[in-house]
Amino acid sequence: MLNSITYSLPEDLETAVQLEFFKWKKEEKIARVWQKDASVWTNDDEAKWLGWLDSVGEELEKVAEYKAFADDVKEFESIVLLGMGGSSLCPEVLSITFGKTQFHILDSTVPAQVKTVEEKVNLAKTLFIVASKSGSTLEPNCFKQYFYERVSETVGRENAGKHFVAITDPNSKMQKVAERDNFRQIFFGNPEIGGRFSALSPFGMAAGAAMGLDVGDFLSRANEMVAACKEENPQENPGALLGIILGTAHKHGRDKLTIYTSPDIYDVGAWLEQLLAESTGKNGVSIIPIDREPLLSPENYGDDSTFVYLKTADTENAEFENDLAELAENAQPVIHISLAEKANLGQEFFRWEFATAVAGAIMEINPFNQPDVESAKIEARKLTEEYEKTGELPDETPFFEADGIELFTSEEYAEELTDAVDEKSLANLLEAHLLNLEDNDYFALLAYIEMNAENEEMMRKIREKVLEREQVATCLGFGPRFLHSTGQAYKGGANNGVFLQITADDPFDLDVPEQKYTFGVVKAAQSRGDFQVLIDRGRRALRVHLATNVKDGLEKLLKLI
Repeated sequence: MLNSITYSLPEDLETAVQLEFFKWKKEEKIARVWQKDASVWTNDDEAKWLGWLDSVGEELEKVAEYKAFADDVKEFESIVLLGMGGSSLCPEVLSITFGKTQFHILDSTVPAQVKTVEEKVNLAKTLFIVASKSGSTLEPNCFKQYFYERVSETVGRENAGKHFVAITDPNSKMQKVAERDNFRQIFFGNPEIGGRFSALSPFGMAAGAAMGLDVGDFLSRANEMVAACKEENPQENPGALLGIILGTAHKHGRDKLTIYTSPDIYDVGAWLEQLLAESTGKNGVSIIPIDREPLLSPENYGDDSTFVYLKTADTENAEFENDLAELAENAQPVIHISLAEKANLGQEFFRWEFATAVAGAIMEINPFNQPDVESAKIEARKLTEEYEKTGELPDETPFFEADGIELFTSEEYAEELTDAVDEKSLANLLEAHLLNLEDNDYFALLAYIEMNAENEEMMRKIREKVLEREQVATCLGFGPRFLHSTGQAYKGGANNGVFLQITADDPFDLDVPEQKYTFGVVKAAQSRGDFQVLIDRGRRALRVHLATNVKDGLEKLLKLI
């Protein structure tokens, strides 16, 4: 059964959407998408990034291979996927949605996060999946080096390779590493599928098979959406319909997409964040995805957002749906998507991929590149290279510090904040930073700390305080994972974000085998590189460094805001 979609739009947006429907039908754009015609977008290199259109059919031919793999790895009591961004977010959504508690994700260089994952598993009975399209991404390589050494110490170097599987593109550096170290198996991705469009490729399906998902059933259900998205009338095409609404809403100034989900599929928002932000946030435009934000009453919203609610058909939440209906009655665009059941989640992976491609065409951008992701990597690489030469990261000086909290930003922005306060204090400087939020801005809270329940709860409270006070859209991300996700939009999209980056001293560090640097050094280089690019792009960004322990520092920060 096909997942359903309904929507309610204000009159002016409805008129514009109808005109766009007519245009897409007249210009036969849906057929041209399937013909891989780059002129639908910017006529750049889009044609070579459309392998995801055919991926479900290709993956269905591999179902027997995935079943054999699942049978082969049943002996392991735990599975850990080592990856970032598009290589890890779909497996994360699958494991959480389908309750696969033996499946763990590592997508952080924070030493405490690495140690927490290690302590959750018995290394002698754990399978590690190293997922990296290029095979040269810093974080998965560090993760692989660390855990390969730990497994070698536990079961012997001659047996370690049996505990490792790679998912990578052909002829990548990771393929060579996997062959050298006698990995149990290598799955090859399609080089014509970008990471964030790779959910219904080996990057999602090999991981799904390992955790015990019925890959054949999952793909067969997804294939219903693929067929529906070939319909050339956009009003009857569930992917084109959604994409035209999103792209047209953006043209009308609605550059935020606020995502709500029913509790049983709550993590799909994390996958949507990357797909939307990394695809549309470039060339000074962006659709900023807003995930897990509380729903406010209609009078608290301007005209810069579109709202979408994804739920399973048997979810009943009358109060929430009444609140959404009230939003629609107050001329806010509201989209409802209902999954027949959780097993239909693959349909949404494809629908949203198709919709994102369509929205990108309307925004007149190439939705398949990510020109600003590399900028933060370059800055981080400079810092790690400096560490390798000198044994330490370059010195940095806060422009203000008190009570174990240090503040950093550019000289110009520090002067602006200082001039805005009567008395320099942490509270006043934070206040001055938040007062820079204007109508149609968004606030992004970006934390390079361990992503655990306690820290998430504190960050959520800080986010909601800002939301209640400033009534602007708010984002919450943990680094470095968001660098491979929303970070593209923050740097390459519209300059309407106000950023608060949180860093902290690590209570302990872990060596990266075969490297001079440690996980703590990598994390510090990534956070500093990320912040530098925000500053270089003229973003209103303030970094708060917690020199005390994280728990105490976050509590202080919450009280100060």
